[in-house]
Amino acid sequence: MDRVVCNTDGPVSETCDLDGDVRVNGSALSVTFVPSSASERREWRVRPYSRRTMTGVDRVTVTRLGSPQDAAAPPPCAVTHDAPAVLFALGGLTGNYWHDFSDVLVPLFAASRRYGGEVLFLVSNIQPWWLGKYEAVVRRLSRYDAVDLDRDAQVRCFRHLTVGLRLHKELSIVPELAPGGHRLTMADFTAFLRETYALPRAAPVSLAREPGRKPRLLLIHRAHYRRFENVPEIKQAAEAAGFEVTVASPRADAPLEETARAVNSHDVLLGVHGAGLTNAVFLPPGAVVIQVVPYGKLERMARTDFGEPVADMGLRYLEYSVAAEESTLLEMLGPEHPVIKDPESIHRSGWDKVAEYYLGKQDVRIDVNRFAPTLAQAIDHLRRQR
Repeated sequence: MDRVVCNTDGPVSETCDLDGDVRVNGSALSVTFVPSSASERREWRVRPYSRRTMTGVDRVTVTRLGSPQDAAAPPPCAVTHDAPAVLFALGGLTGNYWHDFSDVLVPLFAASRRYGGEVLFLVSNIQPWWLGKYEAVVRRLSRYDAVDLDRDAQVRCFRHLTVGLRLHKELSIVPELAPGGHRLTMADFTAFLRETYALPRAAPVSLAREPGRKPRLLLIHRAHYRRFENVPEIKQAAEAAGFEVTVASPRADAPLEETARAVNSHDVLLGVHGAGLTNAVFLPPGAVVIQVVPYGKLERMARTDFGEPVADMGLRYLEYSVAAEESTLLEMLGPEHPVIKDPESIHRSGWDKVAEYYLGKQDVRIDVNRFAPTLAQAIDHLRRQR
């Protein structure tokens, strides 16, 4: 059955789904659909990265011919594939750990998991290092080598092709939006990761069953801006609350399997808003994530980027908002500066100032007495695990 459904007006992503005679000319970044009977000729320009506004990622031209005999003759097939394909782009914001998952891995899982590995990935703006870093995940989604679309001169033909990745919401999946009626969830994605990396724990410690056992807390210590300035105090406070504490600074060059296993061995993940909290995807379901939100009315962003996704993963989400007295911005700028006195005015001035001050120039010194109730909430949650 012939079918072309393109959505280039979505709030975040641009996609096309094509069923029928589909021909991909990779080096030309063009897709031609040959209808079985006369129809209206249409053309779409689709950015195959999950964020349609992303610059530096070329669009793909998708053309539905008017008829099999259209004057613009369809390119002949050099290779015909039995498996369907998903065409997507790398580049963009990839290289940032959070964006690797939110922009590519989660949408790619949602688009391709239903095929059980019988799907071909056509990748424009390919990044070999990226495919190497996430090789285990990509290999479980597709049993075929990814095609470097920009250097692929031959015309490949398919019966089904998806152009572009759809970002449902940040770092998560909306079940109703999963293609093919499969109703995938973010919990399905994290279960998939645990299978992929053979992670041993599918539940956190249960203090109800093992009252004498200490739950393990992993404290993410960022190497630059938005750092904890008093890590020893925070570690001591967490130990006093009943945790065994590990302090870790994320390494971009660490093998992902190593990171996944380390995170999975813990029951609580604690960190300031930032890419390190993406590691929540490796925690056992029922574990806890504590996000420390920097000063500056960033709660809405923090919940969008991590709070809602963490809940969708089946984890307990706790939030601690930094007060002005806990931010290095107070000492840097003084109490009368608008950044301290009137954060809403900074937000009104535009994203650049928000990013410059609240994300780029701020470190935090947690008041451990004020933080103690949050640690107690985490312990209480683990007490109720069965």
